Amino acid sequence: MTFINHYSNTVYVIVGPTAVGKTSFAIQLAQHFKTEIISADSRQCFNELSIGVAKPSEVELNAIVHYFINSHSIHQDINAGVFEKYALEKVTTIFQHHQTAVIVGGTGLYINVFCNGIDEMPEIPCHIRDEITTSYNEKGLSWLQQEIKNKDFNFWQTAEQQNPQRLLRALEVFKATGKSINSYKQNKKVERPFNIVMIGLELPKEKLVQNINTRIDNMIKDGLIDEVKELIPFKHLNGLQTVGYKELFEYFEKKCSLDFAIERIKINTRQYAKRQMTWFKKNKSIQWFNLTEYKSLNEILFAIEK
Repeated sequence: MTFINHYSNTVYVIVGPTAVGKTSFAIQLAQHFKTEIISADSRQCFNELSIGVAKPSEVELNAIVHYFINSHSIHQDINAGVFEKYALEKVTTIFQHHQTAVIVGGTGLYINVFCNGIDEMPEIPCHIRDEITTSYNEKGLSWLQQEIKNKDFNFWQTAEQQNPQRLLRALEVFKATGKSINSYKQNKKVERPFNIVMIGLELPKEKLVQNINTRIDNMIKDGLIDEVKELIPFKHLNGLQTVGYKELFEYFEKKCSLDFAIERIKINTRQYAKRQMTWFKKNKSIQWFNLTEYKSLNEILFAIEK
């Protein structure tokens, strides 16, 4: 893959499914270019979450400056628009001292808005968001899916139907405006004043599943259950509607056994990884590298630049 060097500065964007090895690769890349990293993960930004969102370790955070890690609270409303503004500001800061920056993460929407911009969405009154979130927590995903299907069928037909965050957002927009979220999507791409090089990391399915299962077993050993227990008073917040937390909340509510909850975390994480790949594979700007075939950072950089 060759890109035309219109600008003097470049952002390397590292994407791929959870547990593929994005964090360690991004750190290697940042060390190679002697630069800094911006996380594009919609949960690692929350200071109150740690084990369950697979944040970089203290050693990794000390090795390279990271932004959008522990930068916000679960009590704040963080969305793609917030991330776009934050990331563009930090990239500008990085470019004051370096010609290269690294962005890494698995939140496809955040990656997309950084690269292409975001459509203007209406403000959602807090009482509407709270009402919808409460109903979702009480009634579950099937209720949310039915609400979207009934109220915004246009969106439902092309929606990520197993992704509660996307469905919640669409329902919020409909409740607040009476219009489909699709009516606000203009799909106008902006050109950023820097080069963007997109690198996708992947593994064979069986290896990725093994990585996911091992990661979750290690999370349990490292204290995930205690972390989730401390967060029970805040389980209704949007930042905690995520894999690894919602399953253990059900365990604490005595809706299932601990073994069942852990197995559900593994299953739901595998499903999430599959959705991530479906999202990223649609983007033809991404050059993909199977980490069982490419053994070093230099091999990948050579493949990109040739």
